[in-house]
Amino acid sequence: MSKDPPPEWVLARRRAIGARLRDARTAAGLSQEGLALRAGIDLKTVHRIEYAISDPTLSVLLLVAAAVRVPLSELVRERE
Repeated sequence: MSKDPPPEWVLARRRAIGARLRDARTAAGLSQEGLALRAGIDLKTVHRIEYAISDPTLSVLLLVAAAVRVPLSELVRERE
């Protein structure tokens, strides 16, 4: 795996996914900690996704999407 930073479009998509997750989490009335507990993941993982710090795995994205009751496709969709 390359140590080079990802292209800007990847970072932009990561930020968009994080923003959608944050919106879905707050709409569900959950704190980051509440989402982490509901999804069975670490609080730091939620923070890292929302702030586009790291690439979440597909499994983690599936867990958080289910926890906020939003289809995964809504979290990762392209701009309209």
